[in-house]
Amino acid sequence: MDASGSVLDRHAVAVRDGAIEAVLPTAEAAVRYPDYPRIELPGHALIPGLVNLHTHSAMTLMRGMADDLPLMRWLQEHIWPAESRHVSPQFVLDGSLLACAEMLRGGITCANDMYFFPGSSIEATLAMGMRGAFGMIVIDFPTAYAADPDDYLAKGLALRDRYRDHPLLSFCLAPHAPYTVSDRSFEKVATLAAELDVPLHIHVHETEHEIAQSLAEHGVRPLERLRRLGIVGPNLISVHSVHLTPEEIEMLAAHGCSVAHCPSSNLKLASGFAPVAALAAAGVNLGLGTDGAASNNRLDAFQEMRQTALLAKAVARDAEAVPAHAALEMATLGGARALGLDARIGSISPGKRADLAAVRLEGPGLSPCYDPVSHLVYCAGREDVSHVWVDGRIRVRDGVLQNTDISDLDTRAKLWQNILKSGAVC
Repeated sequence: MDASGSVLDRHAVAVRDGAIEAVLPTAEAAVRYPDYPRIELPGHALIPGLVNLHTHSAMTLMRGMADDLPLMRWLQEHIWPAESRHVSPQFVLDGSLLACAEMLRGGITCANDMYFFPGSSIEATLAMGMRGAFGMIVIDFPTAYAADPDDYLAKGLALRDRYRDHPLLSFCLAPHAPYTVSDRSFEKVATLAAELDVPLHIHVHETEHEIAQSLAEHGVRPLERLRRLGIVGPNLISVHSVHLTPEEIEMLAAHGCSVAHCPSSNLKLASGFAPVAALAAAGVNLGLGTDGAASNNRLDAFQEMRQTALLAKAVARDAEAVPAHAALEMATLGGARALGLDARIGSISPGKRADLAAVRLEGPGLSPCYDPVSHLVYCAGREDVSHVWVDGRIRVRDGVLQNTDISDLDTRAKLWQNILKSGAVC
């Protein structure tokens, strides 16, 4: 994954102690590393592990629960009431295990998660051997997880202190959205972000309603309000960012912000079409997110890559907008950059951690293959992922998850389905 878009044919990756030791021609690797165990994958592309820059993992348990509704009705009439009745540490653990299994099977090795009870999400992520970034969530109303904004922050900071040195974990400050967080809370978050130097993970300009509400209550659009409160800067991961003026795009670029683009969720909730080509042209760092399974139904980075490339062309009316390599970069190195992890993951480079995915590019629907990168974005799907490694450890082999502790995941999911359908309070 480099700026030139190069593809290395008949090459090998040597891995030692979880790190990429060398990238070299296969014949040379056989001579230099004769004693290393070998995994031969002819007809495959080896890519950096995919990075899901925005998700709510535990919401897999709400997959398909309230489809075909606009965002605010979906939230206010279905999702928030269900969460108030059911969300608990066990709910988050089971939902996150299910999400990690789905993501790993589809080549996603790192996910940036925003949800309640993040300690349970961390437990699930580590149990599955996945890499994760976790939001120290802030919201201005009480939930089963925390009583008020100060309580949310205190719990998030305590979790960060506990796990801050874990090699597979990192943290973000995650105020939910401008319409759920007060000025006072944003100011506190801005101070903490400067002190801790962590990303700021926020839903921004997802809908026109959000912008109209901000103009009515604050006299400015949400992004300008965030700028005045000290939130807009190099650490900002602006999620969705569908409704942006040219001036706002320049603001994001000038401040070195990142955008987490979630095309399938934007389409399903009829939020609109993000100006991805314009953001890329301005130099804004872009990553891809699936959002939660409740608003997308799939945690599928291959689907997001394809949607991104196709929609960008249609919106810009330019067939050259967001070519395949750019979409693949968003799904790998772009997400790593946004999380401050690009020195460790996001490309297959000596010294980085061995987060890798092998994708089969042979068979009906994938033959012939003139350009592997084009195939990865426009033809291949998560079902074509054969092997996945995280930190050098194999997590998927021949399409099969290697974790044997998840055999009852389907049963757990069905139990939660019955609970949610009954409306019982947990």
